Amino acid sequence: MDKLLFLTQRIPYPPDKGEKIRQFQILQHLRKRYDVHLGCLVDDPHDVRHIDTVKALCASSYFARLDRGRAKAASLRGLLTGEALSVVFYRDRGLEKWVRRVLDTVQPDLIFVFSSNMAPYVLDLKRTAPLMVDLVDLDSEKWLSYSKTHGFPMNWVYRREARKIAQLEARIAREADWSLFVSEAEAALFQKREPAFRGKVHHVSNGVDLAYFDPALAFPPPYATDVANFVFTGAMDYPPNVDAVSWFAQTVLPIVRRALPGAQFHIAGSNPAAPVRALANLPGVFVTGRVADIRPYIAHATGSVAPMRIARGIQNKVLEAMAMARPTVVTPDALEGIDAVAGSELLLAESPEAFAQACIACAVPEARALGEAARRRVVRDYAWPKQLERFDAF
Repeated sequence: MDKLLFLTQRIPYPPDKGEKIRQFQILQHLRKRYDVHLGCLVDDPHDVRHIDTVKALCASSYFARLDRGRAKAASLRGLLTGEALSVVFYRDRGLEKWVRRVLDTVQPDLIFVFSSNMAPYVLDLKRTAPLMVDLVDLDSEKWLSYSKTHGFPMNWVYRREARKIAQLEARIAREADWSLFVSEAEAALFQKREPAFRGKVHHVSNGVDLAYFDPALAFPPPYATDVANFVFTGAMDYPPNVDAVSWFAQTVLPIVRRALPGAQFHIAGSNPAAPVRALANLPGVFVTGRVADIRPYIAHATGSVAPMRIARGIQNKVLEAMAMARPTVVTPDALEGIDAVAGSELLLAESPEAFAQACIACAVPEARALGEAARRRVVRDYAWPKQLERFDAF
């Protein structure tokens, strides 16, 4: 078999959140054709126990332990060196040496890099193999969005990061053989920014494991079901998710509870930040932290909500809720990249009042048809095998 160098900023297992789901599915697909040499960082202590599982999937591997607190402090060196802070954050000297050794001794036939932050591991080295970089989203745009919602000094830091990452993205456009994105919209934005390299820019959408997220499976309810329950799933230390649940809990849920007394909001996801934990003091709000299985929370929900006000690419939480045939309420940002019909396959709303009314609509018996239509859409267009076929063409 041909040989593949696969670099990613997080161990691609377990596939329990957005980027790790995508990493794992791509890894599983590519290893059908390649002996995989995997280099990654492990930034969550809970993931250390999965190292042996991932090792078994690879011809060779390197797992760099990353202490997020120390890495955050160390990333400030980027202010002196002129580098993007997030690039310095994910830099590991041991992984750098391992990458050089793999390039020299294994001589891979293809190099696959997940995220712009990992690209410097190979961009600065001599290489002969084709290079594919999965940027997923335009991170520079994400940092720019952050700068608009923060005051000094963080707005300055985020603007600087947006500028530095944009420079890195431009370099990737020039030097990589393929630049991939998770949605057609993200790819089109990059092509507009880098028109000279538009022929090397493509998109591969995310998908859903339809056998895992199956509404026919039975789960015991994780909460009382004699009231309306709304669920948000995701990593709860991720700023856009923190903003989304804060907006919903503080602004939307009180309106919902006036029409649906006792309605509850369940925030299910790992590492809840302090502002998220504080939301548990509000009436009807529950913060679970990490859960062993997210599916029961979705399966018994009156509605799944994605009230994203800052978002890039595709929201896996939306696809998973649709796959579980649950009525789903989204903002315009959360719908980006998902080909679903608002009003018949999910509900789209933007203002607090409109979002609350959409949630209330999920509580009527007719909403079941909305969930069934959502499942049909995902089965037709978002099964992982269909999405990953695009790699075969590349």
